[in-house]
Amino acid sequence: MASNNNSNIKVHDLFKVVPPSSTKTTSIPLTFFDIFWLRFHPVERVFFYTLPNSQSHPSFFFQTIVPNLKSSLSLTLQHFLPLAGNIVWPSDSSKPIIQFDPNDGGVSLIIAESDSDFNHVIENSPHEASLSRSFIPHLESSDSFASIMSLQITLFPNSGFSIGISTHHAVLDGKSSTMFVKAWAYLCKKAIEGDESPTLLSEFEPSFNREIIKDPNGNNVMDLVSSLFPSEKGNDRSLKLFPFEPKLKDSVRATFKLKHQDLDKIKQRVLSTWEIFDTKESKPQTLSSFVITCAYSLVCVAKAIHGAHNDKEKFSFVFSVDCRARLEPPIPNNYLGNCVWAYFLDTQPFDFIKEDGVFLVAKSIYEKTKMINEKGFLEGAINDMFDKVISLSSEGFEIMGVAGSHRFGVYEIDFGWGRPEKVEIVSIDRGLTIGLAESKDGGGGIEVGLVLNKPEMDIFSTLFLEGLSNNE
Repeated sequence: MASNNNSNIKVHDLFKVVPPSSTKTTSIPLTFFDIFWLRFHPVERVFFYTLPNSQSHPSFFFQTIVPNLKSSLSLTLQHFLPLAGNIVWPSDSSKPIIQFDPNDGGVSLIIAESDSDFNHVIENSPHEASLSRSFIPHLESSDSFASIMSLQITLFPNSGFSIGISTHHAVLDGKSSTMFVKAWAYLCKKAIEGDESPTLLSEFEPSFNREIIKDPNGNNVMDLVSSLFPSEKGNDRSLKLFPFEPKLKDSVRATFKLKHQDLDKIKQRVLSTWEIFDTKESKPQTLSSFVITCAYSLVCVAKAIHGAHNDKEKFSFVFSVDCRARLEPPIPNNYLGNCVWAYFLDTQPFDFIKEDGVFLVAKSIYEKTKMINEKGFLEGAINDMFDKVISLSSEGFEIMGVAGSHRFGVYEIDFGWGRPEKVEIVSIDRGLTIGLAESKDGGGGIEVGLVLNKPEMDIFSTLFLEGLSNNE
C-alpha cells in the first residue's frame, strides 16, 4: 500500500515488476560507503509530468501509458538486476549483502489515482508538507531483509501524473538513483518511438564492480554504525530502517529559486567581504554555485529558526561529497552504489546567525571542499564523521544537511511525454535538510526545496527574498 492514509489517493493496482528473463541468484557485497547508510531513512523523490487531456483521461492512461512504463521498467531492471533484490544478512557473513533471487525478486510498483488539484500539488509557494507524501511509496524493511527500491505511479485525471521513487540509501546514492531513472526514461521513450529492442546508452550502463572500493578504515565501519545507532532489542544484525519520522504536523513545503543573476550577486557580496576580513592572497577567484546556494539558503534557515525559537542558536552543516573522482584510482562515473561521504563544516556555533553569516559559511564550505579536493578522501574521515555527529548532538546543535544536486539533471528526464513540470526530494521532511536541483527553466539557476513549520517558513521566505532584492 501507499505510505499514507490520505483520502485523495485511490490505489488501483500493486505489482511486482521483475526483469524479463529468469536469472540465477546473484549477490554483491556492500562497501563501507554503503554500510554507513544501512539503517538510514530511504531517499524519496517524486517527478510530476503534465499530459494533454486526451492522455490524462483514466482509460488512456491506465491502458496505454501505464503498460509502457511497466514494460520499460522491466527491461531496465535487466541492466540493474541488484535493484530488483533485497539487502539480506547471511548467517555466515559479518556484513549484509545485496541479493537478487529470481524466485523472490522484483520491484514493488503501486498504480494510483489522486483527486488532488495538480496545480496546487506542484506549486512552489508553501503548502502542506504532508501532500507530497501521498505520491511516495513505502519501502519495506524488517529485521531480516530490506527492499532496495519501490515505485508509485499516480494519475491526476485531466492534468498529468507523477512517478514517486523510494530507494535504500545503502544501495544507491543520489547519482546512482538518478542514473537508474534516466535509463528507465530512455528505454520507455525509445519504446514509444517504436524501437522494439533499444540498446541502453553506455552512460546509463551501470557498473557494480565492488572490488574497486578499498576500505581505508580496516573494515570496522559496522562497529561505528552500531555505536552511532545502538540497536533496540539488542539485535545487532537487524536491517530494519530507523524511524526518522517525517516532520509533517504544522509543516509546509516550498521551493525557492536562485537565478543565475541572484547567485552572481551573492557571490560578489561574499568576495567583497572576503577582502575586508582576509588577505587578498587567500581570496578565491570565484565560488561555485553549490557554495553560494548552500551558504545563502542555510543562513536564512538558521536565522528563521532562531527568529521563531530564540533558544535555538547553535547550528552546524553536514554535506555529502561525491568521491568517485577523488579516490585513487578514480571510480567510474557509472559506478552504481554509494560513493559519497559526509563532511562537517569547521564553523563556530553562532556563525550561521551572525550578520556576516553568508560570508562565514561560504568561506568555510569553500575551504573544506578545497581541502578535500587537494587531499582526496581524507585520512580519518570515517571516525571524524561519527565523533562529530555524537558530540554536536549532545551539545544541542541544530544539524542542517543537503540532499540532491544541481548537477544531476533531473529536469532532463523525459519518459516520452515531455520533461518534468516539477521534481521534489520529499524525504527532506525527515530532517533539517535543503533539497537541490537545477532550475527547471535552465540558465544556470538552482531550485531549493525546504520543509519548515509555518512561522519558520514565513521568516525564511522574507529573509530569502529580501536578501535577493538587496542591491548592496
